[in-house]
Amino acid sequence: MTKADESGAAAGARTGRPRRRRVRIAVPLPLLLPGAVALAFLLLPLVALLLRAPWSSLPSLLTSPDVWQALQLSLFSATAATAVSLVLGVPLAWLLARTEFPGRGLVRALVTLPLVLPPVVGGVALLLALGRNGVVGQWLDAWFGITLPFTTTAVVIAETFVAMPFLVISVEGTLRAADPRYEEAATTLGATRFTAFRRVTLPLIAPGIAAGAVLAWARALGEFGATITFAGNFPGRTQTMPLAVYLALQNDPEAAIALSLVLLAVSIAVLAGLRDRWMTAP
Repeated sequence: MTKADESGAAAGARTGRPRRRRVRIAVPLPLLLPGAVALAFLLLPLVALLLRAPWSSLPSLLTSPDVWQALQLSLFSATAATAVSLVLGVPLAWLLARTEFPGRGLVRALVTLPLVLPPVVGGVALLLALGRNGVVGQWLDAWFGITLPFTTTAVVIAETFVAMPFLVISVEGTLRAADPRYEEAATTLGATRFTAFRRVTLPLIAPGIAAGAVLAWARALGEFGATITFAGNFPGRTQTMPLAVYLALQNDPEAAIALSLVLLAVSIAVLAGLRDRWMTAP
């Protein structure tokens, strides 16, 4: 047995799973060339962003009042949208994974719809639903004097709309992989359904919830179309980092690059946080 085989066997013994030997496969040239072109196509824009970044003036750009306002608002709204997604999305994921009810397949399809819906269309839909003359918004305005569009609350709502499906899908998949017999055992011992969910299920699916929350936060942070349609682009109130990038690209390209670098760093941090799920080879 070679040293590589011995280390693989030792790793398998530590994890309790057999370690599969990696076999080197010769790569056919017709597959190598398109694969290399695809990799270069995906990496070239990122490399260009790093090469053209104004590194010397980056600290002053990132600490300018307009950029700092957009950064603060983005962090706040993305965190608030993730919190709302957790409060509402985890129970929805549990219902989809653990219960049977008429139309469950349709509900699941509607939950995943914002994933493929163009964000601008989502913003228009939110405007028609919650706008001052919207289906629900007109009653909010008439009864409570609440106007949602073009406010910071509208930013959180728009980001929640596009981000929550990521959390629901992640948590539902984790719930389906978890053994429901643990919950049943807890209920037979006298625990209520909610107590079993809180004391047994939540600890089991905590990694899935964390992964879904990270995905939802990253998606909310990068949201553009629904936000600009439903919340507008008002500095200090609704202008998030993606909107600031769009505006700065017309007047101050260096500031646009600086903000883009921040969003790129966040994306890399998200991938690093999810490396065990997506970046570890089986």
